[in-house]
Amino acid sequence: MTKRYKIMRALVSAFLIASSLVLVYSCKDDNEDNAANDIQLFSFGPSVLRGQQLRFIGTNLDKVTSIVLPVNVEVPASSFKTVTASEITIDVPDAATEGLVTLKTPNGDVVTKTSLSILEPITITSISPATVKPGGKITIEGTYLNLISTVTFADGKAVTDFVSQSRTKLEVIVPADAKTGIVILNDSEKIPNVIKSETELTVVLPVVTNLLPSPVKAGQNVTITGTDLHLVNQITFNGGASVTAFVSKSETEIVLAVPTDAKEGVVTLGVASKVPVQSTKTITLVVPTLTTVTPNPAKNKSMINVKGTDLDLISKVVFGGSVEGEIQSGGTSTDITVKVPDKATSGVVVFSTKGDKSVSSPTLALVKPTITSIAPLAVQMDNDITITGTNLDLVSEVRFAGDTKTTVTSASPTQLVVKVPLGTKTGAITLVTINADQVVSTDQVTILANVPEITNITAMAKPGGKVTITGVKLNLTEQVIFPDNVKATQFGNRTATQLEVYVPELAKKGKVKIKLVTYDNQQTETPEITISGVDPVTDVSLVFFNFDGLDRWWGDTGANENNSALSLNGTNYFRVNANLTNWTGYFWRNGKNGFPASAIGTDVNNYVLKFDINVLEPITGGEFAWRLKGTDGDFFASWKPWAETGSYQTDGWITVTIPISDFADGSKHITDLNTISEDFGVAFNAGTSKVNVAIDNVRFQHK
Repeated sequence: MTKRYKIMRALVSAFLIASSLVLVYSCKDDNEDNAANDIQLFSFGPSVLRGQQLRFIGTNLDKVTSIVLPVNVEVPASSFKTVTASEITIDVPDAATEGLVTLKTPNGDVVTKTSLSILEPITITSISPATVKPGGKITIEGTYLNLISTVTFADGKAVTDFVSQSRTKLEVIVPADAKTGIVILNDSEKIPNVIKSETELTVVLPVVTNLLPSPVKAGQNVTITGTDLHLVNQITFNGGASVTAFVSKSETEIVLAVPTDAKEGVVTLGVASKVPVQSTKTITLVVPTLTTVTPNPAKNKSMINVKGTDLDLISKVVFGGSVEGEIQSGGTSTDITVKVPDKATSGVVVFSTKGDKSVSSPTLALVKPTITSIAPLAVQMDNDITITGTNLDLVSEVRFAGDTKTTVTSASPTQLVVKVPLGTKTGAITLVTINADQVVSTDQVTILANVPEITNITAMAKPGGKVTITGVKLNLTEQVIFPDNVKATQFGNRTATQLEVYVPELAKKGKVKIKLVTYDNQQTETPEITISGVDPVTDVSLVFFNFDGLDRWWGDTGANENNSALSLNGTNYFRVNANLTNWTGYFWRNGKNGFPASAIGTDVNNYVLKFDINVLEPITGGEFAWRLKGTDGDFFASWKPWAETGSYQTDGWITVTIPISDFADGSKHITDLNTISEDFGVAFNAGTSKVNVAIDNVRFQHK
């Protein structure tokens, strides 16, 4: 064991300095009788460890010729460790005892009024036993152990209440949460002395020798055998499931129930000291077995019955298509019932436990609808057909030739009735099931052609403008109805091959289909046309180019203009009228100047970019490249409706809409407008064309 050499020297030095400072006051009158003497002693360290240094502070101490310690142990000036006019230090001889100290000087003796105290060294000679259980007793032997006030175990676990204490022996109970490590003794000094054991005290930990039964079923008891298991307060299984309430516990055995969510692997024993103890043996869990899964094939939305063993462990059933089924209540360890999800597809079914064990069934097939008849097979559009067959309650949608479809809202297993959509053509029908399977009829549904057939229609018109429809049987048309049930009231030519109709002022703007209703109330729809006209500006705070203050900072062509014959509402607009080739900027700003980013932020999926435009001459090539550039990327969205027809011109002002989410930098799409900190605007790009357009009210708008 050690005598705390280096540590105690540092502590004693600090203690002596502190003592000296105190004694400046307690020893002020040590030399009251020699007040006029040049040699004065103000203080000295009255308590000192044997073999350590003793310090004296005063004036003219360099005149001291020797110091006499009790009893008559003289230290000559030649043996002083340090000497100055204000300080002397000496080593305390082994022969020195407690008592008054005399300083010999040419002017006479200076005697302290405070007695010198000699502190003896505290030592540890042995600790036994060297290995101990928590709660056991250790005996520490050494010297001056009667001075000890605290025994500290590893990780700062301190004990101040001792079984017994004498000068040579100290008995201490090891705390329940003590850990293996060095033992530290502290005395009761203001700055305590620290005495450390040279070797570690080993605190016993439990040991696992076996885990039985193996495998064990989750929820049932497992027996852990080993040594010192009475110290265990918690068992933690792989995956984090833990148990603190045991069926029984002794020094050699713990019995506990395995948690349902325990996973295979080692177990970790918890003790009061929080030192984890892992078993070398592993827990192996029982896996359910499957004997039958019936029926096979099964039906979506119906039940399957599963038989086997330990099926009560199953907590999740996943069908083909990676969709989870619903385990029905009332199951047993040998028999469970599971509902087949709507979206399940044919494939193996995986049965899993909470402990991440799983077992798979053979491939489970799923039934499909069959069609036995369609009536009538010849039908007019917007009339009903009846489909009979099997498993028709699985059908979610019926698709017709001509790319029309109708959603099924109700059906029995043997019959469903749907309306033939307008625009349907003669051909087979396709049944689409709730899990996306498809069944195509062998019979053809013939659409009775007693409705107008359209071969061409004006692509764009504005309210008050004329739409010309060409085709056959157009003379059968009694009514022309625009979206939102807005009926046309003004017509031009009405022949079998041509129908001219004027767009009502209240007609819905944008891409629409027009419904033609015959005299016998049959209906058909036109291809899409564009009803031109501008959308209202719903939030002026989201406008970022209006050319009435929110103008461009730079550009390659075009300028603000205000021609009453072209202006939307008497205000400025931007005009380009030039032959353009490849990149040519129209209008740009940057630095978030007037850019309403914070109003939208990351909510880009719910907002669109809108701008009003009047294309005065046909555009035949290139594109309008809208740009939003910032810290996350350089995002572009292209507008080029002329790419489909080869030429594009509007019949007055229209509003164009581009989803913000369409802006992309390669495969990366814009997600946050707050990142747009650089260029924003539009340019002509990637082609050649005459461009004669007016643009106004560039803005964002909520969908």
